[in-house]
Amino acid sequence: MAIDVGSVVEGKVTGITNFGAFIELDGGETGLVHISEVADTYVKDINNFLKLDQLVKVKVISVDDDGKIGLSIKALSVNKESRNHNRPRQSKVSFEDQLAKFLKDSEERQSALKRNLDKRSRRRTD
Repeated sequence: MAIDVGSVVEGKVTGITNFGAFIELDGGETGLVHISEVADTYVKDINNFLKLDQLVKVKVISVDDDGKIGLSIKALSVNKESRNHNRPRQSKVSFEDQLAKFLKDSEERQSALKRNLDKRSRRRTD
């Protein structure tokens, strides 16, 4: 089976290291899912996301000249999310209302900061 960049394949986790997981693909070839390609969030311990002999779908993100196959699980979830992001969202709050809220919140924060600065400067002069 030819492994092409961009294709989505299924494989079995055959090894887990501190830097990633080895996935055995159809045809006996093995690829690596680097720890940075496991999930959209920070992955401290890959064992919290993958287990030995687990079947996973992966996307082929690279094939080196020496035959090393780079895989990604994260790329599959990013593709799903980007499809959802392309849909126009219906905003219930108008831009003008959002802007007015932002300005009000900003003025409140500014006045709170000014009060704190005034209190500090009075303490220093006493």
